[in-house]
Amino acid sequence: LYIFNYTLDYVFIKLSGTIDAPDIKLNMGGDQGKDAYATTFLRQRGYGWLLEVEEDEAEDTKPLLEELDIDLKDIYYKVRCVLMPMPSLGFNRQVVRDNPDFWGPLAVVLLFSMISIYGQFRVVSWIITIWIFGSLTVFLLARVLGGEVSYGQVLGVIGYSLLPLIVIAPVLLITGGFEVVATLIKLAGVFWAAYSAASLLVGDEFKTKKPLLIYPIFLLYIYFLSLYTGV
Repeated sequence: LYIFNYTLDYVFIKLSGTIDAPDIKLNMGGDQGKDAYATTFLRQRGYGWLLEVEEDEAEDTKPLLEELDIDLKDIYYKVRCVLMPMPSLGFNRQVVRDNPDFWGPLAVVLLFSMISIYGQFRVVSWIITIWIFGSLTVFLLARVLGGEVSYGQVLGVIGYSLLPLIVIAPVLLITGGFEVVATLIKLAGVFWAAYSAASLLVGDEFKTKKPLLIYPIFLLYIYFLSLYTGV
């Protein structure tokens, strides 16, 4: 048996010297080799589409205020335009009308509702209702008179122009005992609010019809003030 094994080894050595075996390297144990073999196999069989992976587009993470379309700087600028309506101050007040937004006027109306809630909780919903339908009335009247305004513009201007009434609210708490002074402050607040709104909504296109639009705006703010004072 030993001689037989020796003979086979000798024959194998002789054959290996004359026949060059191909240099084949098998690496069946590596993950990369397996992946490459599977990829090649699928592509040769026409199933390469199985290997295609859709790259997920990076989702743009926007701030919450941007998602809700809330620009605090723009709202702050509009507040200043309403509280300081004098042209000599150099504010571009037309931005309140030409670039209307919803959240700023809503915040002003809600703030006015909060300061009016003392002792009369039902007034909150009524103030919001008057804001919406009062603005609708002014809008319809402006369009009938030939004005080029949208309902969103009227809604924003009427809402922002409630700020003067909010400003005089703490003053009325102090001067409540002096009827004459309180009445003058109320009139000043109403004129202030009505002027801020009318100067933005009543343009030159109305010509001689301006009083027809200024008067209902003035009455609207008188009604707002009456909701605050509880009259």
